Amino acid sequence: MKVYTKTGDKGKTSLIGGKKVSKADLRIEAYGTVDELNSFIGMLRDHEANHSRGDIMQEIQDILFVIGSILATVPGYTKFKLPEITEDQVTMLESAIDQMEESLPQLKYFVLPGGHSAVSLAHVCRTVTRRAERSIIRLDHEEPVSAVILKFLNRLSDYFFVLSRKIGQEQQAPEVNWIPKT
Repeated sequence: MKVYTKTGDKGKTSLIGGKKVSKADLRIEAYGTVDELNSFIGMLRDHEANHSRGDIMQEIQDILFVIGSILATVPGYTKFKLPEITEDQVTMLESAIDQMEESLPQLKYFVLPGGHSAVSLAHVCRTVTRRAERSIIRLDHEEPVSAVILKFLNRLSDYFFVLSRKIGQEQQAPEVNWIPKT
């Protein structure tokens, strides 16, 4: 099977189910951003500071692949069965967040990204997650998207924020508070 099909050369692509849409379609933007996020998570997972978290990050990547597949499918198309995104997956993130927060100092200020390359990459994952969430919300205004997908992404951005702080703590990187200059 060839990787290139030449069907996209004129700015169109096919959804699962056969419908052709513009590559600028909100649905394409949404799953493209989820795909981008998945790639950044791969970089973060591969970072030596995260070897102990490889399993949960791979689970997150798997869930994001399912979300991307759901978004890439024509609404109502039933000939292709996809796994569902569930509340249990949201709970998994909440548990991971709670566990990391147990050993972190209370947050009193906003923090600036940086201090260690893995901390910065966790912040990139957080911001790309937020962009994916915004993109899916725009799509939801036109075509309904499962509420649990939006909930998962919202929690995922929180996960990456807390993870950035946890990595910083483990790597003894300074946490730089943002204090506005008045």
